[in-house]
Amino acid sequence: MTTDLGTIIKAYDVRGTVPDQLSPDVARAIGTAFARVVAGPEGARRVVVGHDMRDSGPALVEAFAAGLVAAGVDVVRIGLCSTDGLYHASGVLDAPGAMFTASHNPAAYNGIKLCRAGARPVGQETGLAEVREVAQRLLDDPSAETDAPGDGAAPGEVSDVDMLAEYAAYLRGLVDLSRIRPLKVVVDAGNGMAGLTVPAVLGTAAGLPALPLEVVPLFFELDGTFPNHEANPLEPANLVDLQAAVLAHGADIGLAFDGDADRCFVVDERGAAVSPSAVTALVGLREVAKELAAGRTPTVIHNLITSRAVPDLLTAAGAQVVRTRVGHSFIKARMAEHRAVFGGEHSAHYYFRDFFFADTGMLAALHVLAALGEQPHPLSALAEMYEPYVASGEVNSTVADAGAATARVRDAYLAAYPDAVVDHLDGLTVAHWDDAHPQWWFNLRASNTEPLLRLNVEAADEDIMIKVRDDVLSLVREEMQP
Repeated sequence: MTTDLGTIIKAYDVRGTVPDQLSPDVARAIGTAFARVVAGPEGARRVVVGHDMRDSGPALVEAFAAGLVAAGVDVVRIGLCSTDGLYHASGVLDAPGAMFTASHNPAAYNGIKLCRAGARPVGQETGLAEVREVAQRLLDDPSAETDAPGDGAAPGEVSDVDMLAEYAAYLRGLVDLSRIRPLKVVVDAGNGMAGLTVPAVLGTAAGLPALPLEVVPLFFELDGTFPNHEANPLEPANLVDLQAAVLAHGADIGLAFDGDADRCFVVDERGAAVSPSAVTALVGLREVAKELAAGRTPTVIHNLITSRAVPDLLTAAGAQVVRTRVGHSFIKARMAEHRAVFGGEHSAHYYFRDFFFADTGMLAALHVLAALGEQPHPLSALAEMYEPYVASGEVNSTVADAGAATARVRDAYLAAYPDAVVDHLDGLTVAHWDDAHPQWWFNLRASNTEPLLRLNVEAADEDIMIKVRDDVLSLVREEMQP
């Protein structure tokens, strides 16, 4: 039975279990489809391909490359890399790219993140749906591989290039850490690709000058079975080792990366997590100041789940702020549309104009290290400036009918708070935030892949946040009551 690609090619990328969902045959079909839908129409003669530390990566890359080569496209393999390392290669080589990774998913999974030349995103509405349709036809009828117009071109060629040193030098050229005070930094790579990239960027593995950093490594061994903990720092349980190590070593800061090292999470000297919203504000203000100093009016993008402090602080600093839906394809599109200097998400994806409008956790980490090292105070004191409100974090509820549950919440809150501001940019957002009333907002949105409603609440103090959170959850879960 042929694989149904609708089960593994979603809104932003390809993700599935190996080999039952994502096999070499599927990878080859997607490679051929990518050549036809993206590389060919763009006139791209080559595609850059990389992979993370999962054991299934090399075989899938080989099959994907075979599909490209058969369609007449050259393949530049950069081997083991982080996802932002692949974006860097796509940017500097001006070539479409494919990164084989399942990010923080368990070892049984793998996937593909695709981009156009210059690291421009390929999502459901920007080519991924077409890639799925063409690849499905190829799987259903393998003879179709030779039937497409233009596929009679000479086969492409495969070459291997090591881009790690260039990637490290590129990032180090964007943030100067040479003059900061000495810092002790614990880094938890979670057995993911940060085990390769951190020694190159923060250390001397790429031949760069030493920085005033003492790096304490945790789980730097590349191992796609994730023997120590899941490579998903968004889950608090996966930060426990880092938090303990920061305290044990008396470190100034802790950094945790996910499996493909494109997201970075921060822990202060007390072992407390610094919210991605606070990091968004901190890094955003640094980029805004740089733009203003150059005589330019900066634009910053944030998704609607980030703290209210983000637009408040950035607007006060002189930035134009644009709010967008959750999801990297949406925020990347807005980044390019507005030529935004920076963008941030609550999930710790950080986007930079100077990094091809793509996301890179490593560059965000460099900014945080610079901000900490350029002043004398501990990170906890620095972070307080960017976290004035109380947030619930994301709370998930399994529901039979997401639309009906959302309608219950909307109707109840409109009746109780007729002056509240309501919008539907991404799910339901209700805000009741002015000086005359208790200050709070919440967003309730459906998962794209599961029967879940995701709730985020923020308020001026903890009592208000808890009340709004519990009231909304009660309405959401009403159908579950006996």
